[in-house]
Amino acid sequence: MRISRKMEHVHYALELGQSRQQGLSDFKLVHNCLPETSTDQIVLKTQIGDLIMSSPILINAMTGGAQETESINREFAILAREKGFVMAVGSQMSAIKNSEVAASYQVVRRENPNGIVFANLGSEATVDQAERAVDMIEANALQIHLNVMQELIMPEGDRSFVGMLRRIEDIVRYVKVPIIVKEVGFGILKDNARALQDIGVRFLDVGGSGGTNFAAIENARRPAAIEWLNDWGTPTSISLLEALSVYPQGAVIASGGITNALEAVKALTVGASAVGMAGAFLKVLRNEGVDALHRFADELHQGLILIMTALGTNTIEQLWRHSVVITGETAEWCQTRGIVLTSYADRGNRSK
Repeated sequence: MRISRKMEHVHYALELGQSRQQGLSDFKLVHNCLPETSTDQIVLKTQIGDLIMSSPILINAMTGGAQETESINREFAILAREKGFVMAVGSQMSAIKNSEVAASYQVVRRENPNGIVFANLGSEATVDQAERAVDMIEANALQIHLNVMQELIMPEGDRSFVGMLRRIEDIVRYVKVPIIVKEVGFGILKDNARALQDIGVRFLDVGGSGGTNFAAIENARRPAAIEWLNDWGTPTSISLLEALSVYPQGAVIASGGITNALEAVKALTVGASAVGMAGAFLKVLRNEGVDALHRFADELHQGLILIMTALGTNTIEQLWRHSVVITGETAEWCQTRGIVLTSYADRGNRSK
């Protein structure tokens, strides 16, 4: 059942696509007509804790757990190796329960022996399972994904979420790699961010709505859909600002419907340390092939360099000091929630 579900998720992710309603159009980068830099001065290096990344682009968790998914993970691992991307695998619980499918995850480390790789499990995982997931792929960090609404809509999904925080706290305490708590497309808001910070979680991946819609995917798998839940969740723009009202710049990963360099730079400028992309990569690979996937990755890097040059920001840290005006529904939400946005617009062009 779990193996067939993995391929169903891939199928419906491609069929349903991404809504692109992630809210990043509400982020307006302030133009700098005197940038005083050049493209060859741009450095894309960033950090998540002690993990030094040569690119801010993260190939975020997608799949694994079935023979058919091994080839997908292989191509993404090769891409990560050649472009300097960090890569996260999909949930490894299937391999914890059935070692026969472990190869669909282990291919990532085999193809990218020196790269940064993230393991992945859900909040139901125990410390022992977390350690096994890390060991399985010699992971540099572990993502714990949160997907409550997906589970509730999923016909065979979980119905009890008692003890989530306690289990995550145990994993943070006893597992020896950095722990990143991520949402799968419904967003992490400030109250939950504060609760996670209180138990020792140092890094978040906000996983806002606007990208792959797991409510819609699970409804497509249901005999009787609950379609009025398809719009559940909080857009990436709002989730990012909510998380950054609790966590410092550099401790938050932006993901959820990000598909191009401009959207990535907007998220980074607000304060993200990295940008996770999944659906955009999967769509190019499956619809256009491997060569197109590598061209798409090159275009992402070229776009980041172009925009950072135009802003006069040589590094990710300098992006964090560049002005961005936040408008529209995102601003209205933040005002209602007591999140102050004036500091983002008042930074000025103080890149240097």
